[in-house]
Parts: sequence; structure tokens; C-alpha cells
Amino acid sequence: MTEESPPETVKRHVIVTGGSRGLGLGLVEALLADGYRVSTCSRTPTEALERLAGPNLFWQVCRIGDADAVNAFVTAAVAWAGDSPLWGLVNNAGIAREGILATFPDVDSAEVIQTNLTGAIQTARAFLRAKLTQRGGGRGTGREAGRIINISSIIGQRGYVGLAAYSASKAGLDGLTRALAREVGRRGVTVNSVAPGYLTTEMSGTLSAGQRDQIIRRTPLGRLGDVADVVPVVRFLLGDEGAYITGQTITVDGGITC
Repeated sequence: MTEESPPETVKRHVIVTGGSRGLGLGLVEALLADGYRVSTCSRTPTEALERLAGPNLFWQVCRIGDADAVNAFVTAAVAWAGDSPLWGLVNNAGIAREGILATFPDVDSAEVIQTNLTGAIQTARAFLRAKLTQRGGGRGTGREAGRIINISSIIGQRGYVGLAAYSASKAGLDGLTRALAREVGRRGVTVNSVAPGYLTTEMSGTLSAGQRDQIIRRTPLGRLGDVADVVPVVRFLLGDEGAYITGQTITVDGGITC
């Protein structure tokens, strides 16, 4: 009698929007290392993302906020993943436009809201339509269970001068998190927000030296955050250990809002 080989574990499929740089890129790299199959999108590719290319990574150009483009991306990602169960969505894509609201152009306000909030709603809808119709598993168990994580910001909680539209979009993400958690909880899908503080990424590149110094002085841990400070929280929420946490906004900011 020959000994049978154990069945190969099926990799879970996670979609991460805006995975070409900054926090999104860090998440893509970490999730690949954790054994997930990862689909991501961005407006343009980057060399850093291309270095991660392999059989477990799918990338497609997509302008988040364009409903047709979002639907096409999610459809293509699910088709690429094949039998890998659609498990998680990380709504990470976002933009910032800075300016005092009294003189802030309508076009900039519209783009910020469309990308950061409307785009997240569109992507979550496309994800849920694909996920809740996949075959296998009972209600709230097996392949139907899953995770949605929205990357919001402490700016949505506390505000910041010159970032009114951005703050509104991120506060909206936290509201989306709470409402959607109630909608899909019985399906075993958890929905949470992760709200980073000021990170050393391209998004904070417009801060002046004086602004950075002021933020660091106000932060109990005495530094700006890094992608590596946020990634473990997302990994935890995506994993099985996070199965009983939903509808929450988890702040990762070095204590600046405490």
C-alpha cells in the first residue's frame, strides 16, 4: 500500500486596490509572502510592483471610481484566480488634493470623493457580487466567509487644514464600514477600517519640514509611521484570528489621536 500525499492547500484570493506603491505595495508584498493569491490594480504600473511578478500576482490597469473599469477589473481578477476562493478585499486606493476649501476647485473635490469613497463602494459591491455567488460552502462558512478592509485615515477622524474633501472621503469610508458590516455579517464576511496616521509614503510627501516636525512633536512615539507599522494589522484582520471583529475602525497612528 502506498502512502497518499496530503491534499494541496488551496490558496485564498485577496484583491488589493492601489497596489503599485506605498502602503498598497507593502500589502501586496506581505500577502504574497503569506501565501495568498493577490490581484491588484493601479492607474499605471511601477518597477517595484513588476519585481513582484509571478504566478500568484495579477495586475490590471484600473481607474478606481470608474464603475465600468472597477467591474472589469474584479471580473478579470476572479477569472484569473480560477478555483482559488475569493477571500478578501482591501480598499486601499486613494488620492489627496490639498487646498483651503473656500478656493478649492470643484473638480478636485469631485476627484477625491470619486476615488476615495465612491470607488471603494463600487469595488466592495463588485467584490460582494462575485463572492456571494461563488459555489461551495454554507451560509456564513467555508467559501462564503471573507474579509473587507477599508484603508481610511486619522484625517477622517480629526481633520486637517487644507484637507476637507480628503477628510470627508475617509470619514465616509468609516461609515461605509459600519453599515456594510451589518449587511454582510450573517454571510460570515467581516468589514473593518484601518486608519493610519501620518506615514512616510508619497501621500505625505507634500508636507513641509515644519509640518513634519510639528506632527512628530505631537506624536507620543516621536516619529512618523511606516508601511511596516500598518501591514500587520491588515494581515491580522484578513486572517482567521480576526473572524470575530467587524464594524470597527482600528487606528494605527503612534498615539497622535489619543
